[in-house]
Amino acid sequence: MRITKEPEERKQEILDTAMRLFYEKGYEKTSIADIAKEIGVAQGLCYRYFPSKEALFDCAIEQYADEIVSKFTISKGNEKLTLKEIIETMPIMVETEGTDYYNVLHVVENKKFHDQLALKVCEKLLKPVTYLLEKAQENGEIQLDNIQAAAKFCVYGQLGILLDTKSSTEEKAKNIRTFLIYALRL
Repeated sequence: MRITKEPEERKQEILDTAMRLFYEKGYEKTSIADIAKEIGVAQGLCYRYFPSKEALFDCAIEQYADEIVSKFTISKGNEKLTLKEIIETMPIMVETEGTDYYNVLHVVENKKFHDQLALKVCEKLLKPVTYLLEKAQENGEIQLDNIQAAAKFCVYGQLGILLDTKSSTEEKAKNIRTFLIYALRL
């Protein structure tokens, strides 16, 4: 019996199944045919949503990056925090360990994929960080000649610390917060 699902539900099912199989079998050893078989649909249905395995994986990274970035947004009620208060309380680690997405992107063999995710998250964080710096400048908290350059440095400059496998999450958080407060003269 054929089961009809809404397009977004089906697309998500394909993504989630793919990430589980990428974790279980490895990215290279998983094919679109494997994903379709696992779901119980024709291979062509998967290709209707994603023209290739690479496109499917890129979509998964895009979606996961959106999820991560959403955890950095400032909630209502915290809008009156100063930039220094935001930096002092910002989360450093927002991913949930143990999910298929986390597992696929955090194994040593998939370092390339993890780095791709890190860059995608930075790309998506640039706009909200620029907004926070503009707001802080309007409020007289900081004086910057080039907010766009500062935002890029604040976002992309953290990668070296975040990708350091020898430091604990606490050490990374302390180093990032200390540097940002110093660099922005807060």
